Amino acid sequence: MAKVIFLIGGNLGDREQILKDSANYLEKDIGKVNQCSSIYETEPWGFEHELNFLNQVLAIETKLSPLEVLERTQSIEKIMGRIRKKNRYSERTIDIDILFYDSQIYHSDHLEIPHPRIQERMFALMPMNEILPDLVHPILNKTINELFNECQDKLEVKRFV
Repeated sequence: MAKVIFLIGGNLGDREQILKDSANYLEKDIGKVNQCSSIYETEPWGFEHELNFLNQVLAIETKLSPLEVLERTQSIEKIMGRIRKKNRYSERTIDIDILFYDSQIYHSDHLEIPHPRIQERMFALMPMNEILPDLVHPILNKTINELFNECQDKLEVKRFV
């Protein structure tokens, strides 16, 4: 079994219910949720929008490969109403990012693990630091707590629930 760390978030619709529904889909389609952070409200990162995001980190045990996990997360996003736009950063009902897959380093045309911008994003680091502060980034060789303390991202991230 592999431990996969996900960041889920969105800023459209009933944000809190969409996070709950997404977590339920992830548990049904990928594996048992072993840990989940509090929900955090964050300003949009990389673009301007009047609605803030809700974000949460989940740790899930799975038998699936990284590409199978990606395939299932994209299917869940579609079911949950995600519309992909040409611009990488835009408003959305749900985004499910694979942050880590055990301590594996994985690169393909469609997937990069660990997620390449974790260390730049307080909205990912804060909920991760809540539940996995000692997890070591396999490329940067730093704990999540160290990355959290070094992060230069100044966007506001606050506990929602």
